[in-house]
Amino acid sequence: METTKPQEEHVLGEDGQFHVTDAPIDLSGHGWEDWLALFLFWVLAIVVFIQFFTRYALNDSAGWTEEIARYLLISTVFIGASISVRKNNHVQVDVFYRFMPHLMARTLSTAIDAVRVLFFAYTAWLTWVLLGKIGSSRMAIIDLPIGIVYSFVLFGFVMMTYRAIIVAIQNWRQGFSVLERPEINITETL
Repeated sequence: METTKPQEEHVLGEDGQFHVTDAPIDLSGHGWEDWLALFLFWVLAIVVFIQFFTRYALNDSAGWTEEIARYLLISTVFIGASISVRKNNHVQVDVFYRFMPHLMARTLSTAIDAVRVLFFAYTAWLTWVLLGKIGSSRMAIIDLPIGIVYSFVLFGFVMMTYRAIIVAIQNWRQGFSVLERPEINITETL
């Protein structure tokens, strides 16, 4: 019985130089809310840097930076949550589906899709009501309406509702969800 030696990898080219070819960059998997969240994140990073610099380098903290950073973080989180709904990778417990009969798992998965859509729609409505009641109130330090922040929260919930509807329709059309077959989500993200 003869064993074959594995073929050695060559790191250097024929000319003795190291050659690397980058994989092509594909940005098609990103939605427009990804770019909005990225923009908000970088504005947040700049504001936090200003806060750090004025506090520790100038020893005279700019008071507005803490409030604005908080509001930017809130906006980034709610826009980012819609990204997570679109990618269908919120925290979920799928081990129970391994032990359920197919019909029961499918029914429960469909019910969860419906409850998720209803939950996001209800929270969007609650945010709309809240925005109507306190939206014209002023921020503590910056003289702007607090409704700006709640508008981002409302927009995030509306986007989560829309994305949850799209995910529910996709799950219904393909006949299964990530809950029933978690391995599909793993392979899609790799």
